[in-house]
Amino acid sequence: MTTTANQERATDRTSRFRSWLLEGLTHRHRKLAGPHKDVAPHETQPWWKVMCLTGVDYFSTLGYQPGIAALAAGVVSPLATLVLVALTLFGALPVYRRVARESPHGQGSLAMLEHLLPRWWGKILILVLLGFVATDFIITITLSAADATAHAVENPFMPSFFGGHNVLLTLVLIALLGVVFLKGFTEAIGIAVGLVGVYLALNVVVVFVAVRHVIAAPHLVVDWQNLLISQHGNPWVVVGVALIVFPKLALGLSGFETGASVMPMVRGGKDDDPLRPEGRIRNTRKLLGTAAVIMSVFLITTSFTTTLLIPQAEFQPGGQANGRAMAFLAHEYLGSGFGTVYDLSTIAILWFAGASAMAGLLNIVPRYLPRYGMAPDWTRAMRPLVLVFVVISFAITIIFNANVDAQGGAYATGVLVLISSAAVAVTLSVRRRGKKAATVAFGVITVVFLYTTAANIIERPDGVKIATFFIVAIIVTSLVSRAMRSTELRVTEVEMDETALRFLTGFGEDKIRIIANEPDDRDEQEYREKEREQRDNHGIPEDAPLLFLEVTVVDSSEFESSLKVTGEERFGYRILRAESTAVPNAIAAVLLHVRDVTGQRPHVFFAWMEGNPVWQLLGYVLTGEGDVPPLTREVLRRAEPDAEQRPMVHVG
Repeated sequence: MTTTANQERATDRTSRFRSWLLEGLTHRHRKLAGPHKDVAPHETQPWWKVMCLTGVDYFSTLGYQPGIAALAAGVVSPLATLVLVALTLFGALPVYRRVARESPHGQGSLAMLEHLLPRWWGKILILVLLGFVATDFIITITLSAADATAHAVENPFMPSFFGGHNVLLTLVLIALLGVVFLKGFTEAIGIAVGLVGVYLALNVVVVFVAVRHVIAAPHLVVDWQNLLISQHGNPWVVVGVALIVFPKLALGLSGFETGASVMPMVRGGKDDDPLRPEGRIRNTRKLLGTAAVIMSVFLITTSFTTTLLIPQAEFQPGGQANGRAMAFLAHEYLGSGFGTVYDLSTIAILWFAGASAMAGLLNIVPRYLPRYGMAPDWTRAMRPLVLVFVVISFAITIIFNANVDAQGGAYATGVLVLISSAAVAVTLSVRRRGKKAATVAFGVITVVFLYTTAANIIERPDGVKIATFFIVAIIVTSLVSRAMRSTELRVTEVEMDETALRFLTGFGEDKIRIIANEPDDRDEQEYREKEREQRDNHGIPEDAPLLFLEVTVVDSSEFESSLKVTGEERFGYRILRAESTAVPNAIAAVLLHVRDVTGQRPHVFFAWMEGNPVWQLLGYVLTGEGDVPPLTREVLRRAEPDAEQRPMVHVG
C-alpha cells in the first residue's frame, strides 16, 4: 500500500513538473490538425519597458565600447565613433523602422528575406541566417557574462577568491539568467527596467564629471588635436583612418535585430488590427528611435572623454582601462566607493545583457524551426528552450575559457551579418514597390553595411568560423528533425466545399471507397483504367460507388498546410481535389475528416509504387511524394492509435 502511494506521489510530481516545463504549449487534437499552427502569445508591455529589455544588451556595451574604440582606433576613436553614430542614426535605424513596419509579428528581417527565395532555397537561406542569429545571441549571453566576471575580478573590493575562477563565475551568471527566464518574461522585464534605469543614471554622473574635467583643462583638447596631426599628417588622412577603423567598433550596433524580434511583446493600440497592428508598429519605432538616440549621445561623450582623460597605455591588455574605460573614470574622479557602485551596476547589466538575446531567441526560434518541421513540438514552449540555450552557453563559455576578446569577433560578425541582411531585405522590398529614391538610399546603406561586415570578417575571421559551426549544426539537426517528424499529421485544418460534401453524403449506407490517384493527363482513359485496376485487385463490386482523391504538391518545403478540398465531376467520375505540402499526410487528413463528417471509416485504395524504397523515402522528405501507400498508413497509425477507428488502407 505504501509503495503504491509513493508511486502515485512520484507520478503526480512528474506530471506537475511536466506541466510547468511545457506551460504555454497548446496541443491540438492530432486527429484533426498538425502541430505548430500558432505560437503562444506573450503578455504585452509598454514600449519603454520592452526597450529596457532589449537595451540591457545595447546600453551595456558602454561597459566596454569606449575601451575597445580606444584600443582599436587610438586617438582617432572619437571620430570613428562619430562615423558609427552616423551609421546608427542614418543607417541601422531607418532599416529597422522599415523592418518593424513590414514584419510586425516578430519574424524580423528573416521573414522579409524568406519571401525573396521560393521553396527550399528560401528555407536554406533562413537556416543560414539563423546560424548567424545563434552566433549573435548566444555569444551575447556568454560574452556579456564573461565581461561581467572580468569587471568583478578587477574591482579592488571584490573577494580575492574570484581571481582565477572566471569560468566558474561566468557559468553561475549564465545559470542565474536562465533561472530568471524560467520564471517568466514579466520578471525579466521588471529586472531590466531597474538595471537600465540605475546604469544610465550612473553613466550620466560619470559623463558629467568627465566633461567638467575636460572643460576645466582645455589643453587636453589641444593636445589631442596636435596628436592627431602628428600621427596622421593632415585632417583628410584622419578622416580616412576613421572610416577605415570604425568597423572595429561595430559592437555598438547591437540591439536592433532584437528590437524587431520582440515586437509581439510591445503593447499597441486597443483597436489594432491583428494582421496589421499599427499601434504596435508605431510603438516599436519609438523603442528603436529612443534607444538609438540615447546610445548615440553616450557613445560620443564617453569616447571623447575617455580618449582625452585616460592615458593610451591604460587601454592596452593588462591596463586598468582595458575593457572598462568608464569604470576607470568612475574610480579615478569619483572615488572607490562610487566606483564600486558603478562596477556593481556594470556587472549587473552585463550579466543581464544576455536577457535581450535570450528574449530574441525565444521569440525567433518558435516562429521558424517548428513551422518548417525542423524542431520538436516542445520548442514552442519557453522553458525547455531556455534550458537548451543555457546548456549551449555553458559549452561556449568553457570552450572559450570565458575570454571576452576571443568571443568579440564572433559577436561582431553575427551583429553585422544580421544588419546587412536586413538592409538587403529592405532595399529589395522598396525596389519592388517602385520607390526609386528610397531604393537608392537603402542601397547606399546596404553597401556601407556590407563593407563594414567584410572589413570585420577580414580583421577577425574567427567569427565566421564560429558562425559556420552554428550554421552546420542548425542545418544538420533541422534536416534530421524534419525527416524524423515527416510522418506526423501535418495538416492544420480540412475544409470541404459543397460539392465535396455532397459526394460524401451520396454514399448513404454504402462503404466510402476512395481511390488515391496521382493526376497525370486527367483524361477519361486515365480514370477508367484506374477504376478497373482497383475493382479487379480488391474485388470491389461493379455497382459500388467510388470517389477519386487527387493531391497536388505546391511547396514541399513547407511542413504544414491547411487543406481546401474541392469536388469535381469529370467524365462521369466524382473527384476530390486538394493542394498540400505532402501527399501522404494530406490523404490521411482527408480520410480522418471524412470519418468525422460521415461517422464511417473510409477505405482508401492504392497501387504499389515502383522504385528503390530508400530513394522513395528521400523523395518524400524533399518533394512531399515518395512511396505514398505505406507512408499514408504510418501517418494514420500515428494520428489515430485506435485501430478500430482508423481509416482502412488497401494496396494492390
